[in-house]
Amino acid sequence: MPMSAYMRYQFDFLGIKNPLRNELLKKHLSAYQLPSREKLTEAVWKLYELPEREYQYAAIALLDRMRKELMLEDLSFVRQLIENKSWWDSVDSIAIRTLGHVVRKERTAGTLLMVEWSQAENMWTIRAAILHQLKYKKQTDTAVLSQIILQHVESPEFFIQKSIGWALREYAKTDAECVETFVSTHELMPLSKREALKNIKK
Repeated sequence: MPMSAYMRYQFDFLGIKNPLRNELLKKHLSAYQLPSREKLTEAVWKLYELPEREYQYAAIALLDRMRKELMLEDLSFVRQLIENKSWWDSVDSIAIRTLGHVVRKERTAGTLLMVEWSQAENMWTIRAAILHQLKYKKQTDTAVLSQIILQHVESPEFFIQKSIGWALREYAKTDAECVETFVSTHELMPLSKREALKNIKK
């Protein structure tokens, strides 16, 4: 199956293509009563445990739909999702939307937690910490972004190098000069550097 091949055969798929899956999820989440905050993690985890990858996407969509209900105390569960059945598709969706939303809502404590996550042994948790500010634009805490990145600039992991470059490339849309200065004053892996500067016009 092409979907399974694209994910390097790590997951089984039902074979529902993205446009149809998104349409079905949208209709389902609109038509049926959403779980209460107290029942949310249970409902999400039941979906996440099912074998086919589309169920993990449904779990992430449900969590995202109810992200305004989430508090900092829920991030231990969010981390559980990140560290299970991990691949870039699930981790990035959770990090950028759900995780990013909760941290921005409880910024001081959330930022301290992201610094803690950035020191984890799990590669995907580190990636989530790097990417959690991806859509913050002018609200990006550049000191924290720099701190987290600099812990991992020598990482041999492709997905860490890629996430560093992606985070910098996205912030360059807000402040290209800041990113150029950062790249020129720190020794990044070639992949990270290339990604960071990709859209900066010379």
